[in-house]
Amino acid sequence: MRFSILIPAIGLMAACNTVAPVQGTGFNTPTYQAQREAELAGQGGTGSPLPEPYEVSQQPLGSPTSGVDGADLATATAAALASTSTQAAAASASVPTASNSGISDEQDFAAVSERRSIETDAARIEQNSQTYEVVAPTAVPQRGADGQPNIVQYALSTSNPVGAQLYSRAGFNLQAKAQRNCAKFPSADQAQIEFLSNGGPQKDRKGLDPDGDGYACGWDPSPFRSAVNN
Repeated sequence: MRFSILIPAIGLMAACNTVAPVQGTGFNTPTYQAQREAELAGQGGTGSPLPEPYEVSQQPLGSPTSGVDGADLATATAAALASTSTQAAAASASVPTASNSGISDEQDFAAVSERRSIETDAARIEQNSQTYEVVAPTAVPQRGADGQPNIVQYALSTSNPVGAQLYSRAGFNLQAKAQRNCAKFPSADQAQIEFLSNGGPQKDRKGLDPDGDGYACGWDPSPFRSAVNN
């Protein structure tokens, strides 16, 4: 058993030692070149090695203008360019241009400076100043005597806030009655005028001031007071 295992191992080592080292890799190996030379010789070739697959040919490429006279080529190129320019000019001429004549150029300094100067602006300002019309202030017109109470004057004559009772009110369900009656007026101002026209603020014949503060239907005199103070 021991001899049968050692013999194949020794034979394998001997085979490895007899193999010649390979020079190069791929198509550059001597083995490949020798095989190709043998194939070419058997086919009647010269036996010379083939060029490398990746080798670039040094043969110059033919000129694209080969066989065409230089003068003719220049003439043809100039004619083509002239034709293209003519077609572009005709196309641009056929497109209508937008007009902006209605747009003011007052914000364009260059355009304005061509038409105006410091002297002309001074003359323009002087001409405008001569056309100024000074309106003198007049007194505020007085309220016409229409027989109705002036709620603005009443607001300025009072100082108690809304809800502070100054006048006595007697009766049952005063809040419900005031709610029904106040709904008949389009605004609190109209309700206050009606309240003052019928004995208010001392008397409340229509039940518009249930808390006795002198203001009907939640009317508030504060805006009128603030306007005078400011």
